[in-house]
Amino acid sequence: MTVSWAPRWMCSYSPEVRTVPAGRWWNAVRVPVALGAPALTALGDATGAVIKDGFGGIMYWLVPPGDGADWRMAGVQVLGAGCHVAVPPLRRTSGPGLYWRVPLSHDRYWTDTARLGAALTSAAQFPAPL
Repeated sequence: MTVSWAPRWMCSYSPEVRTVPAGRWWNAVRVPVALGAPALTALGDATGAVIKDGFGGIMYWLVPPGDGADWRMAGVQVLGAGCHVAVPPLRRTSGPGLYWRVPLSHDRYWTDTARLGAALTSAAQFPAPL
């Protein structure tokens, strides 16, 4: 994957995972894959960038800074100011480990917080069959 665009907080040339402070450029919504996978399906093309931790079974959505701070959902944690998030290089779009499940791009950055909340609520109410 060739990367021709990167936000200021990304190091586009680094092959390493980088720890980035949340709350300045975005908040991150940390969700277990069991809840995140159906939410991602429900969001479809309306999703922004999503990071997946293939070892930890966690997904992270980027939302506008300050958004989601008042959410109270089981299994969901909103990471804002004072938190840090491990961010994979832009080129890493598959596992194992940490990668961009939905790659960050100039037109795919934040997810609309209300839509994400609705998708997560629906996924929690109607879990996928085992």
